[in-house]
Parts: sequence; C-alpha cells; structure tokens
Amino acid sequence: MNIPAWKMGAREALPLLSGYLPVALSFGLVASQAGFSAFEATVLSLLIYAGASQFLFVGMIAGGAPLWLTVAMTLLINARHIVYSASLAPWLSNSRRWPWLMHGLTDQVFALAHYRLPLLDEKDRLGWYSSAALVAWGSWAGGTLLGSLAGERLIMQWPLLVEAMAFALPALFLVLLAPRCTSLRWFTALMASTLSALLLGLYDLANIAIPLAAALGALCFYLLPRTINRKHS
Repeated sequence: MNIPAWKMGAREALPLLSGYLPVALSFGLVASQAGFSAFEATVLSLLIYAGASQFLFVGMIAGGAPLWLTVAMTLLINARHIVYSASLAPWLSNSRRWPWLMHGLTDQVFALAHYRLPLLDEKDRLGWYSSAALVAWGSWAGGTLLGSLAGERLIMQWPLLVEAMAFALPALFLVLLAPRCTSLRWFTALMASTLSALLLGLYDLANIAIPLAAALGALCFYLLPRTINRKHS
C-alpha cells in the first residue's frame, strides 16, 4: 500500500525531533532567564525559527544592543537560507506556494529535502515537504514553550541542566557534521575550520573567527582534490 506523501514527510521528519526538542527547550529556558515571557519566546520561535539566530537575538536584546543591529545580525546569520531555497526551487517551483513554505526551511529540513525530493513524483513533492516542515516547526515552537514555562522548575531540580542545555545547539550541528568525516576531503575541511576557529578564539579574535574559519575550510575543500590529482599525474 502506497503511503501518502504528507504522511511520509511527517514520518521522516520525526527523527529530527530528537535534536530539535533539546535545543528548543534550551532556547525557551535562556529566553525566560533573559526576561522574555513564554508567549514572546514562542512567537520568536514561530517567526524567526532559526536556532543560532534566536540565541543571538535574545542575547543582544538582553545586553542592550540597538534593535537595528540585532535585526541585521539575525538576517546575516540566516542569509544561508537564500542558498537553501534556491537549491530546492527546481523541485518545488511548479507551485506558487513554495516561496512561503521556505520559512520552514532549516539546516536539517534542507538536508532531508535535498535527498528526498528528487526521488518523489512531482505531484508528491509539495505535500511531502509541507508535512515535514510543519512537524519540525511545531516541535521547535512546542519545545520553546515548554522550556519557557518549566525552565526555572527544571533548573531548581537539576542545576547541572544549565550546562548541559547550553551545549544542545552545538551538539545538534555536530550530529550533522559527523557523517561527513568518512571522506578525507570533508574531514580535512572540517578540521581546518575547527582548529583555526579555536586558535583565533585563543588569540582574542573571536569576532572574525567564524568567517575566517569557514573560508579556510571551504578553501581546503576545493583545493584538496586538485592537490591529489597533481600527485597522481
């Protein structure tokens, strides 16, 4: 029996909840500590819907940063989603609704959709993507609400939870990166980015550590195959 596309999308998005919920709980907890109400934190998760950007947004607002700078930095971090959308457009562009659905596009949903959409019939793609994106979006908002409402209670009962939840977001991205380490090309690029970011941070250059580390990793990724070809020629 064929499974409807929307049901398949929801089912395949369920594993994402194991990564989304801890990070969303962590954000709700952090937002409540920064003075945001449960309603405000949940609205941020519904409207911004980007883990790293939301943590940055709350931190900058709580620190008294100008609103224009906070918005600009949030948009800058989320700029990668433009590339994500353009990459998926060929598989969804037959529908007029697909640009609006790109709000549900996260790193994890993109990775899942980039693999699954080419394998589906054209008529099933929009239903699959809509369902998968809604499951992920709902879990993120629900986790934020739960973290905002029960955050203080959880901290009082388990004080070490603060340190553990603070690592939830980096852990989610580590899970995405780990499978790439099976390739020498990806492993070299990831190690170059990681080590350069750590060194720049140690020398008080944290403000430029991320862009420089990302550029170095990309450079290694594209130069390594050329180096190998020269050695075999």
